[in-house]
Amino acid sequence: MKPVCLFCMLLLFASLSIADQPEVIPTPDNPFFQPYTAPFAAPPLDKIKNEHFMPAFVKGMEEQKKEIAAIIDNPQKPDFENTIAALDRSGDLLANTSAVFWSLQSANTDDEIQTIARDVTPLLTTHQDDIRLNEKLFQRIKSVHERRNELGLDTEQAKLLQDTYTYFVRGGADLTAEKKARFREINEKLSMLTLTFDENVLKETSAFKLVIDKEDDLAGLPPAVVAAAAEAAEAAGEKGKWVFTVKKPSMIPFLQYAKNRDLRQKLFTAYVMRGDNNNEFDNKKIAAEIAALRVERANLQGSRTYADFSLQRNMAKTPQNVYDFLNKLWEPALANAKKERDEMQKIIDREGGAFKLQPWDWWYYAEKVRKEKYDLDENELRPYFLLDNVRQGAFDLAGKLYGIQFVERKDVPVYCDEVKVFEVKEADGTHIGLLYTDYFPRPGKQAGAWCGGFRGQERRDGVMITPLVTNVGNFSRPAGDLPSLLSPDEVETLFHEFGHALHGLFSNTTYRGLSLPGDFVELPSQIMENFIYEPEVLKTFARHYKTGEVIPQPLVDKIIASSKFNQGFITVEYLAACYLDMDWHILTDTALRETNDFENKSMAKIGLIPEIVPRYRSTYFLHTFSGGYSAGYYYYIWAEVLDSDAFQAFKENGLYDQKTARAFREYVLARSSADDAMKMYIKFRGVEPDIEPLLRKRGLK
Repeated sequence: MKPVCLFCMLLLFASLSIADQPEVIPTPDNPFFQPYTAPFAAPPLDKIKNEHFMPAFVKGMEEQKKEIAAIIDNPQKPDFENTIAALDRSGDLLANTSAVFWSLQSANTDDEIQTIARDVTPLLTTHQDDIRLNEKLFQRIKSVHERRNELGLDTEQAKLLQDTYTYFVRGGADLTAEKKARFREINEKLSMLTLTFDENVLKETSAFKLVIDKEDDLAGLPPAVVAAAAEAAEAAGEKGKWVFTVKKPSMIPFLQYAKNRDLRQKLFTAYVMRGDNNNEFDNKKIAAEIAALRVERANLQGSRTYADFSLQRNMAKTPQNVYDFLNKLWEPALANAKKERDEMQKIIDREGGAFKLQPWDWWYYAEKVRKEKYDLDENELRPYFLLDNVRQGAFDLAGKLYGIQFVERKDVPVYCDEVKVFEVKEADGTHIGLLYTDYFPRPGKQAGAWCGGFRGQERRDGVMITPLVTNVGNFSRPAGDLPSLLSPDEVETLFHEFGHALHGLFSNTTYRGLSLPGDFVELPSQIMENFIYEPEVLKTFARHYKTGEVIPQPLVDKIIASSKFNQGFITVEYLAACYLDMDWHILTDTALRETNDFENKSMAKIGLIPEIVPRYRSTYFLHTFSGGYSAGYYYYIWAEVLDSDAFQAFKENGLYDQKTARAFREYVLARSSADDAMKMYIKFRGVEPDIEPLLRKRGLK
């Protein structure tokens, strides 16, 4: 899951000022300079061209500079409306341009967009620092903050004031002039390093192709996988052959079913060596430099480590709390993984294999164990997981819980003909927002899945501005005569990102600058995964793509019986990445580490077994080195405590209980950070979350 979300993006780019800019050629017909006339004021993605971005960025920064100057020069005493709210409303053109550009840079990029990204990134970083380090502006904000208790602010206003003040302090506003200068240098370096890291991962991912020209090497692969590989080969100019890539819809089925062990090793190795090939796209030094610069910046801001600084505003609060939490899960998860390894080794030995299980063998022999223990083959499930049906199943679930409806709109412009747009409405027809879905891999799309968007929800002068949310994924494409049939993991990913989308769609706040703790943001997404295999939900979308037959109960029983299957591996590879992320961010000095040595020591410290590789190695760990989850990859498992506990409310009261659903929508989804996260959770659940449901779900107890 790529973690760069709409709300973080808008917060980042809505508060930028202006410095030196490149000379750009004005384009009077630039769509960004005209009122959006598409339905629901959606951006005219069919008309926006690459040459429109830089002029729009420049003009957007110019406009915001004037808006910021007006706030600073206001002769009236600083108050919430003329300073805090005015700042929150500034930068509309810049926010609109940024939202479209960075969405395309992730989902539909090309060489020209990548060049623009490299040109505009240092400018945006400088502008962001200009505004956060503006002494006069900060003094106005500080003045309002100091009088906050006498201003009669409501909960939402008080939260925005505190968030704004904290944003500026954490952005260096209280630093000395000398420290501010160094702070700017660090931010500019980090912005370019993280962009380069991201680009390198994309290039390494896109560059590798496993080309197979012997049909015997396809032994074990399901027909649908072979058909997809043939189509990929034709698209790559290798007609008559078969191509597999390191994007998961292509790679995972190969690792699960291909009998050719050497080819499994080749494909897996290409995946885990991304950014670690000592070539022009190598990320080892870049990762180390990013970590070192983050230490220095944290030190400038008075924190011992970057993790100390980063976690202050999260529910976890301290690095020690994160480690204590991970440690509670690690020991039982590792014990489970070792049992799983031993089961697979027994199969290898029984079959006469003269080798020890290796990381590229895990998926292959895990499938054998699944078949042997549960009489379940993932290929039995795929025919019941037609993409369109799964998406409709997510829509139907939201309809039953929250009374909303989804209507496809073909009159809303899109950036690619594979994108579909749905209008989301209340039961009475009231418009809520738009959901754009973009589900298939293609050149120019970053790997993974994420939720983003083109506009966040807010109110202006009492008028609701509705959100435009995107769900982007890399799911199995249609191949040959087969439609898009999803794996169970892809089904879970679709529901997960849809949960993020509901969070954005249901947002019901006045101000766009409100922030949400990172380790709370995965609750709305992950709770949706809990519903999938509940029989009353599963039967609504799991229908055979040919016959329309509802998934048979014996198969459902097998799914439920195998629900804890391979959870040792899944939990360990994830937790290993969490530890790696945290270890990079508890460094206390700026010495450049040798990345592979650092990673090996990090994994040795926790006793990671050699048969498992962390879900993300340092050199392609987008979450931590370019995606916004630095010292925060633990968010998913932390939020799983919340979602496992929250789902118990639905189980206890009835899966579609309207009172429970209304409370979850009101206190978790709609509030969108207008109050303290734990307070919002307790208003929904009545008590703080309990870790026991998580332990049971993952088979750790």
